[in-house]
Amino acid sequence: MNETLFRSATDVAGMIRRREISSRELTETLFARVEAVNPVLNAVVECRREETLREAALADEVTARRGQAGPLHGVPITIKDSFDVAGMHTTWGDPGAKDFVADSDATIVRRLKEAGAIIAGKTNVAFMLADFAQTANELYGVTNNPWDPSRTPGGSTGAGAAALSAGMTFLEYGSDLVGSIRIPASFCGVYGLKPSAGIVPLTGFGPPGVPSTLTESAYMSSLGPLGRYAADLRTALQVTAGPEAPTAYTWALPPSRRTRLADFRVGYVLDCPQAPVSSEVGALLSDAMDALAKNGATLVEGWPGGVDPVREAESFGFHVGLFFAYQQPGEEFAPLSQVIEQEHRRMTARATWIDYFTGIDVFLCPSNFTPAFPHDARPFDQRTIVTPEGERPYTDQPFWISHASLAGLPAVVAPIGRTPAGLPVGLQIVGPLYEDNTAITFAEVLADVVGGYERPPL
Repeated sequence: MNETLFRSATDVAGMIRRREISSRELTETLFARVEAVNPVLNAVVECRREETLREAALADEVTARRGQAGPLHGVPITIKDSFDVAGMHTTWGDPGAKDFVADSDATIVRRLKEAGAIIAGKTNVAFMLADFAQTANELYGVTNNPWDPSRTPGGSTGAGAAALSAGMTFLEYGSDLVGSIRIPASFCGVYGLKPSAGIVPLTGFGPPGVPSTLTESAYMSSLGPLGRYAADLRTALQVTAGPEAPTAYTWALPPSRRTRLADFRVGYVLDCPQAPVSSEVGALLSDAMDALAKNGATLVEGWPGGVDPVREAESFGFHVGLFFAYQQPGEEFAPLSQVIEQEHRRMTARATWIDYFTGIDVFLCPSNFTPAFPHDARPFDQRTIVTPEGERPYTDQPFWISHASLAGLPAVVAPIGRTPAGLPVGLQIVGPLYEDNTAITFAEVLADVVGGYERPPL
């Protein structure tokens, strides 16, 4: 097996620029990997092989003449099938959209291309992105987890996380409304970033034929990258974030507050009576805290003062409902007084977290109470998850991702190890608002003492 397939996107771009490997050679190797592995996982649903190889050859010509090369120069990547890519299908897993072909690129696709990346294919999604823990639809079928194909890779970016984990892409870009980046990253053993609210443009991210609504509800729906290494999250965010014209201005990712693990001030909560983690997840979380303490990080246990985690999780659910009410005008929803009350709760939560991060650099908590579980095709409200402590409702899963989402905070999921059954578990690293780099840097230094990407046994 070609070890280069499991290098970071950032490193591989450097290899191409230094002419240690050609983009075309790398791309051909990647497509061979897709052909070998994808039949097991069903993660990549569309490839643009000829166009990708042609673009890779052009990237090599630029390298040969020492032309200007971006941070992702010549690197083949995949993108979630909810972003427009000119000449490719955008279906959102809807059989009714199977013939729709985009005629322009989403903003993040254009920016990735400008950074030198080559879009090699698209990855599967949950139908209309409407599942946070499984990836399946009638058009393309079910996507499997690379650590155990009988289990889910998460949703709705589950196929992107599976493809990345299995070496079928170097970078994936996804979306996160109800943990749709973070839960798949945890289930597949890769890194995933939900950026600070509103810093990555949403243009070109939408169901085919559905007109834009009057509000993007950007504080709820975030677009962000997944990578096998935390540094790739930074590279991808640097080239995709920032406002669009006509309000565009020079944007830069603020530097991390700290660079050494021992200098970080770390808040954490590993469990909650209303959403208890399973024992197999809890053991790995506890081990991670022990490693941090041993390596000198300052640890402060407990929720921020003023944060009611149960109430905020309920408020998050309300705002998700409000998001969909915007997308489906005319549907009955809560009275205006309730909307105002819940908006007040959201802004109060944001202010509380902003104040908390004046004395704390990152906040750590679970990404889910469970590792990847077996596929479950039952109706949503009938699904359950078996844990060592008993069955749990399927809908318990969003509790841990809700707090960063409600307040619009950046959150990185980082792999911290595997359960006795060999399933990955991720730790959620919540950072200060607009300080995504602090969370990313913590994920990097965390990997030096615990966890990090491991190759699945495919």
